[in-house]
Amino acid sequence: MFSIDKLLRENIKNLTPYSSARDEYQGEASVFLDANENAFGSPLEQQYNRYPDPLQFEVKKRLSQIKGVPPRNIFLGNGSDEAIDILFRSFCNPGVDNVILVPPTYGMYQVSANINDIAVKNVPLTEEFQLNLEGIAEAIDEHTKLIFICSPNNPTGNSIDRTDVETLLANFSGIVVVDEAYINFSRQKTFIQELTEYANLVVLQTLSKAWGLAGLRVGMAFASEEIIEVMNKVKPPYNINEASQQLALQALGNIEQINSWIKEALIQRDNLVLGLKHFDFVVDIYPSDANFILVKTTDANGIYNYLVDKGIIVRNRSKVELCEGCLRITVGTAAENNILLETLQNFK
Repeated sequence: MFSIDKLLRENIKNLTPYSSARDEYQGEASVFLDANENAFGSPLEQQYNRYPDPLQFEVKKRLSQIKGVPPRNIFLGNGSDEAIDILFRSFCNPGVDNVILVPPTYGMYQVSANINDIAVKNVPLTEEFQLNLEGIAEAIDEHTKLIFICSPNNPTGNSIDRTDVETLLANFSGIVVVDEAYINFSRQKTFIQELTEYANLVVLQTLSKAWGLAGLRVGMAFASEEIIEVMNKVKPPYNINEASQQLALQALGNIEQINSWIKEALIQRDNLVLGLKHFDFVVDIYPSDANFILVKTTDANGIYNYLVDKGIIVRNRSKVELCEGCLRITVGTAAENNILLETLQNFK
């Protein structure tokens, strides 16, 4: 049975979070002399001399309208990586607790675990890149706090079977983190709509992929109000800067543009797959629900180095478990994809 009190670290339970000037007074005023800011302005056209909203209410309000989730169920982080790190720091005792990862998967889960001195139990995906539920069940012990599932998965591109994820949510007393960084490109439904069903669910999304805001570093976590309260308690006071908040708000008003780009990305993904199938050195192209494809080749290192020499950069994943001989190729514009395909025609 899920209980947040049983999962939380004792020091986090007892933590009194830093109270910033903007936390203590949130109303309207004509003179602010409480935060030791530069009262004279910024040496820029846009003024950034005042601290930003520490809880990013306007951005969350807009996201609430798009996602159908109350603002109190939304956490915003400096990229999804901050949300991942905060989950480790909030729920996992260093040197005591462990988490379960299902490689091949996003590498930051392992790095964050290492930084926080949290043991990792790796339960590799099946050959079909799906969850090994039996293996996960055997790996869980009394100190297992988190299970991370990336869906659509990076680097394989496929979505994880929804029923399998629900099985974990229903039977695991810890927190299941479903990372949906690529969900906008997928035919699968988001797990956000399951938040009311599962108190132990955390869904991660980002504005870095489909929304085209990788440079702003705005990640999202959706969870129960009690989990979000913990994350807000642990985060730095002003973790999303004012420029990122304002630009994110502008971007969130352009949904039609984003939907158009998503459609184009899916068209280009199909075209790229068709083009790559003609090459003898391509062994397999795995089905993708993301804006990239995983391509198994006869010579991943040779192809990668050849493309680097031609000024084309893809990701060599050949040393990753279950991805031997594979390159991960992001879907580019039609022009970029054509350059890649034309260049590969001369690879020997």
